[in-house]
Amino acid sequence: MKRIHYQYVAMIVACLMMLAACSEKQKPEPEVESEGSIPDEETKAAADEQIPVAARTIEDMILQPAGKLVEAHMKPDVEAARLVDWVYYHRFYEDTFQGIMEDELPAYFEEHTDLNADEVYDYLVYQLGSGQYATFYDQLSSYTHGYVMPELPEGEDEIEIAKRQKTNVVILMDASGSMKAEIGGESRMALAKQAIEDFTGQLSDDVNVSLFAYGHKGAGTEADKQLSCSSIEEVYPLGAYEAGSFQKAMDSFGASGWTPLAGAMETAHEYLSSYDKEHYRNIVYIVSDGVETCDGDPVAAAKKLHDSDIEAKVNIIGFDVDDEGQNELKTVAEAGGGEYATVRNPSEFEGVLIKKWKPSMMQVMSQQGVMLQDLVHQKEALIAIHEPLKNISDRETTRINDAVYLLKKKELIEDELANEVLELSKEMGELRSVHFNELKEQKSEEAKQARDEIDAKVEAWKEKWYAELEKDE
Repeated sequence: MKRIHYQYVAMIVACLMMLAACSEKQKPEPEVESEGSIPDEETKAAADEQIPVAARTIEDMILQPAGKLVEAHMKPDVEAARLVDWVYYHRFYEDTFQGIMEDELPAYFEEHTDLNADEVYDYLVYQLGSGQYATFYDQLSSYTHGYVMPELPEGEDEIEIAKRQKTNVVILMDASGSMKAEIGGESRMALAKQAIEDFTGQLSDDVNVSLFAYGHKGAGTEADKQLSCSSIEEVYPLGAYEAGSFQKAMDSFGASGWTPLAGAMETAHEYLSSYDKEHYRNIVYIVSDGVETCDGDPVAAAKKLHDSDIEAKVNIIGFDVDDEGQNELKTVAEAGGGEYATVRNPSEFEGVLIKKWKPSMMQVMSQQGVMLQDLVHQKEALIAIHEPLKNISDRETTRINDAVYLLKKKELIEDELANEVLELSKEMGELRSVHFNELKEQKSEEAKQARDEIDAKVEAWKEKWYAELEKDE
C-alpha cells in the first residue's frame, strides 16, 4: 500500500513540474528597446517638453503664440466674441473648455512638483494664452477716424477758374419777346447783351466761348410758335473771344418770339458732346427772363446735360423774373448741377455774371462739419476694434486664474504659490489693459481734434457767408 502511495505522489509531482515548464514557455519575454527605436510619441513629448518663458512686456505679449489648448480646442471668433455675444464664449468656456483644462493640466504638475510662481505662470500661458493680440492690435494702431473736410464753396470767380483749366463756356441767350421789356429806360435784352460782353471780354485766350440765341425768330404769335421754338442758332462759334466778331454776333439778333429753353440745352448738349469731362471743363450760362414756353422739359434736359460724359454745369441767370419763374428756373439749375441767381437791375446782373458766385442762404444754413452719423460711426468702429482686444486679454487672465484655483483645489500647488501666480497674472493683465486703453484714447483724441478742426473751419465759413449774404438783403 505504501509503495502504491509513493508512486501516486511521484506522478502528481511530475505533472506539476510539467505544468510549470509549460507555463514558463507561454509567458512572453519582456521587450528590450533596441538601439535606435522610437519611443511612444506622447511619452517623448512629455519628457522633452520645453516650456518657453511667457512674455512680460507689451511688445512680447502682442507677438505671443496661442496656448496649446486654446489653439487646439477654441476657435478664434469664439475667444474674441464681442460683449453683445458674451454667451458665445462663456457657454463654450464653461460647458467645454473648463473640462479640457481639468483633464489636461494636472498631469504636468503631478510630475513637476518643485515649480516656482514664474514657472507655473509660464506653463499656464503656454497652454492657455491668447494668440490673437497682434491681429487686433495692428488694427487699433493703424486706425484712422475717416473724417473728411466738406467742400466749402468760396464763390471763386468763374473767370479765374477758367484761366486754370481748358474750358468751354457756352452762353444761351433768351431772345424771346419778353426780353423787350425795359428796366431803367433800357430793354432787358440790351442790358443783358452789355453784361455778357463785359464778362466774355475778361476771358483769357485759352478759354473757348460760344454764343447761342434762342427764340429769336417769329413775332411771338401762335401762328409762328413752331418757327420760334425751333429757332436755336449759334451766332458765335466756339473759340477764343474776339471783341469785334463777338459784338457783331450780338447785333445779329433781337428779342422776338417764344422760349425753347429745353431745346437750347439739348442743342448745347449735342454741341459739347465731343468735349469729355476728362479733358475739358464745360460751363453753360443761360440768360433768361422767363420759363419754358415751347412745351419742352427743361429739368430733364438740364439733368441729361449735367449727367452726361461732358458733365456740363448749367448756371441760370434769371433777369427780372417773377416768383413762379424763379422757382422753375432754380429747379432747372439744380438739375444741371449749377446755380441759379436772379437779378433785378443792370448792376446786379454784372455782379452775378462777372463776380464771385455766392452760396445760397440755405446752403450756408444747412452746411455742417462732421455729421452726427459720421461721429457715431467713428466711435462704433473704434469700439469694434478695441473691444475684442480687451476681451481676449481679460479672458486669458480668467483662464489662467481658473487654472490656478483648479491646481490649488487638487492640492498640486500650495496656497502661497497660488497667490503669487494670481498676482503675476493680474499684473500682466493690467499691463495689457492699460496699454490698450491708452492707445484707444489716443485714437479717440486724434478723431476729436480732427472733428473740432473741421467744425471750426465750417463755422468760420458760415459766419463769413452769413455776413456776405446779409449785405445783399
